[in-house]
Amino acid sequence: MNFGLDRLRGGFPLSLRLIREIHAVLLAKGRGNTKEPGEFRRTQNWISGTRPGNAVFVPPPPDKLMECLGAFERFLHVQDKGLPTLIKAALAHVQFETIHPFLDGNGRLGRLLITFLLVAEGALQEPILYLSLFFKTHRQRYYDLLQKVREEGDWESWLDFFLEGVSQTSTQAADTAREMLALFDADRAKIEGLGRPAASALRVYHLIQKRPFLAVPAAAEVLKLSEPTVAKSVQHLVELNILAETTGRTRKRLYVYTRYLDILSRGTEPLPR
Repeated sequence: MNFGLDRLRGGFPLSLRLIREIHAVLLAKGRGNTKEPGEFRRTQNWISGTRPGNAVFVPPPPDKLMECLGAFERFLHVQDKGLPTLIKAALAHVQFETIHPFLDGNGRLGRLLITFLLVAEGALQEPILYLSLFFKTHRQRYYDLLQKVREEGDWESWLDFFLEGVSQTSTQAADTAREMLALFDADRAKIEGLGRPAASALRVYHLIQKRPFLAVPAAAEVLKLSEPTVAKSVQHLVELNILAETTGRTRKRLYVYTRYLDILSRGTEPLPR
């Protein structure tokens, strides 16, 4: 996400070249790192099943891939004032997932693509709308609607679903932002009540808003403060129930801004199988 946004903000267009670059970063390590990161597939792939003959869906064959991708890239660059940006993002996502241009990582990159397109079109300045959790929560409906577009041309049902996801995710993001700001205001007021230690404690507090996991040596280096000063500020934050120590050790302790993380992680718990 960060790599792609940096490239877009630097003036690089949302294009097949950028998509390949993002894919190379995405699959540089972890799942899929042996599946030709940054390279469009040269063999046939399929979705579900043991072979193309019993697969749920078979994407275009390799010899048609660049023709399909060329049409996809042209669509990304369409400047049509009558085509709302959200609709364009919804259509582009289906088109990308249907082409399935990589051996692995198509789902992850296709979800990133939604955010990249919204930023490229000026609808977002920051990646605060990300539909991955909505798609995961409604996984089977998501897959079914993609397939209905392919088999029946039912774009309307897909668009209803996509816009429902945008609405829900946007509302949740706004509610989360308001809750976080209220937490910040309340905790800042607690710290300001410390008196003289408040100045250093507030500097540490501003850091944990960006890095909710904190170790004293690393924080001292970032803030250009002595470790004893940071340690004392951290202790104040623990006593105010803002930070919590997580290791139980006497050395190399790690502190967490727990209520902040609770707000951020709400709704992301594993789904029941």
